[in-house]
Amino acid sequence: MTFLFYLLIAFILLYSIILHELAHGKVAEMMGDTTARMYGRLTLNPIPHLDPFGTILPILLVMIGAPIVFGWAKPVPINPNSFTDYKKGMIWVSAAGILTNLFVAWTLATVVKFLPEATTSGMYVLQQALLFGVRINIVLAIFNLIPIPPLDGSRLLSMFLPPRYSEYIYRMEPFGFFILIFLLMFQPTQALLWGIISFVYNLMMIRLF
Repeated sequence: MTFLFYLLIAFILLYSIILHELAHGKVAEMMGDTTARMYGRLTLNPIPHLDPFGTILPILLVMIGAPIVFGWAKPVPINPNSFTDYKKGMIWVSAAGILTNLFVAWTLATVVKFLPEATTSGMYVLQQALLFGVRINIVLAIFNLIPIPPLDGSRLLSMFLPPRYSEYIYRMEPFGFFILIFLLMFQPTQALLWGIISFVYNLMMIRLF
């Protein structure tokens, strides 16, 4: 692929991750917590969101052809104690990033469906970059559904479990990243994730005309 392709996917990757975090902060504000706004995180300016490692990692993973691509922006600070309804706030704030990535994936898939046929190299590059954007946003959504801290799925699950069980999830958090890396090393885990990702991708790419 050309330099333009990698430039486009870098842009899509960056803003897919940023929109995920921005959604957390915006929904937290809707639930009564203004912490994200106080820290200047309710912005599309990428600088406040950049994580030195997490926002470069997915680009490197793509370039080396890694089987699973993931990354993160600097987490948006929230104070759940400011929510008008703690449980409802935690559920919606946790789900916000996942739903945003699915919405971005659906939007990009819709754009691809209405693009003219790729008869030029420029149109082909644009089409392939957008298709990559569809897939990477689905990857981010499905990956974040994994119920292992600090991923959003763990917070969602903890809100539906009895307190005595959700406590185990919180205790897992210091080791969560290493558990994730360990799980992603196994072929069955990769196969399960890619099976779900491919199903959602194919569902979104069904042509409606």
